[in-house]
Amino acid sequence: MGVWQPFRGPFERWPQLTDVSIAIVALVLTLAMWSQRSSPPTMDTFMDVGAYLVAFVACLALLWRRSHPWQVHAVVMAATILIVFMPTADGVVAMAFSLYSLGRYEADTRTSLIGAGATFVFLVLDQGLLTTPSAGGVMATVMAIALWYVGRRLRFRGEYLRLLEERAAHLEREQSVEAERAVAAERTRIAREMHDVVAHKLSLMTVQAGAARTISASDPKAASDAMSAVESAGRHAMSEMRHLLGVLRPADAGDALGPQPCISDLPALVREVNEVGPTVHLATSGSLSGLPSRLELTVYRIAQEALTNVIKHAGEGVRSDVSVDRRDDRVVVTITDNGHGSGAGKKGGHGIAGMRERVELLGGSFRAADRPDGGFEVCAVLPIDREVH
Repeated sequence: MGVWQPFRGPFERWPQLTDVSIAIVALVLTLAMWSQRSSPPTMDTFMDVGAYLVAFVACLALLWRRSHPWQVHAVVMAATILIVFMPTADGVVAMAFSLYSLGRYEADTRTSLIGAGATFVFLVLDQGLLTTPSAGGVMATVMAIALWYVGRRLRFRGEYLRLLEERAAHLEREQSVEAERAVAAERTRIAREMHDVVAHKLSLMTVQAGAARTISASDPKAASDAMSAVESAGRHAMSEMRHLLGVLRPADAGDALGPQPCISDLPALVREVNEVGPTVHLATSGSLSGLPSRLELTVYRIAQEALTNVIKHAGEGVRSDVSVDRRDDRVVVTITDNGHGSGAGKKGGHGIAGMRERVELLGGSFRAADRPDGGFEVCAVLPIDREVH
C-alpha cells in the first residue's frame, strides 16, 4: 500500500507558467484600472512613463513570489508607495497577489506577520480610515488582509498534509521493518521446531538401521525388529511433521491440530531411546500437573534434544539420567550422561543453541557443560510465572 498523495491542481503542477500568467494578468488589470480614471497616465510626461515602469517592475517581481515571498512583497509595496505620489496612477493589482503569496509561501511566521502588518498600516493611511473612513476603503483593507489570511491558512494546511505524508511514510517503513523482524523470528522458530522434530527421530532411525544392517546375517529376527522400529520412528516423525505444517497453515484451513508433546509424554520418549541402546532413567518430583502448555513443551523438547545428543555423541554403553523437578515457582530439568563429554562435538550443531533459545523465551536460565567426573550435563531452570504465550 503506497503513501497517500494529496491532489495537485494546475497551479501546483506548472508553477512557472502560473506565475508568468499571474504577472501578465496583474499588469493588464492595473492598466485597465488606470484607464478608467478621468485623467489616465500617458506617455507624454516623465511622471507617466515612471508610473508605467514602476507597475511593470511590480508585476515582474511576481515571477519570484514562491521562492522569495517577502522580498517580492517589499518590492510591490515600494512600487505602490511610489505610485501614490503620481497623480495619474492609482495603485497596482500586484499588491493582492504579493500579499497572498506572503501568507502562502513565507516560511517564517514572524516575517509574514510583519509584512501583513505593514500593509495594513499603509492601507489604513492611504484610504484615510483614521480621518475620513469610507465603505470602499474599509472593504479594500479587509479584502487585502483576508487574502493574506487565506494564503496563511493554506500554508498551514499544506504543512499539515506534508507532516501526514511523512508520518505515513515513517509508519510504512516501521511496519516493513517489523514485518521483516516477525518473518525472521518465525523462521527461527520453525527451524527450531524442525530441528527438534526431525533430528531426534533421524538419530534413532540411523542407529537402528545401522544395527539392523550389522545383525541382519546373524540374527534376522532382531534385524527385522530393528527395521520395524525404524518404520515406527519414521511414522512418528511424519506425524509430528504434519502437526508442524498444520500450525503453519492459516487459521481457517479447517484442519484440527493435534496436541503438542508435554511432560506426560516423557516416559514414551525414554522408552524409544532405551530401544536404541543408551540406558535412560527418568525421575520426576513435585507436582507437574497444571503447568503452562508452553513450559511443558519446552521441557519435552529439551529432554528430546539432550537425549538425541546422547545417542549421537556419548558412545556405546552410556547411561543417561533425566530429572524433572518442580520447585515452588520453577521447574528444573536436568539431563546427564557418563559419555565422552563435549569433546565429541556436542557444541558444534544447532541443538544446544535451540535449547538455550527456548529457555530464554520463557525467562529461564540454561547451562550445558562437561561434568567434573566425566560425561555431559544439560540443566534448564524454567520459571512458571513468566511463560511467554
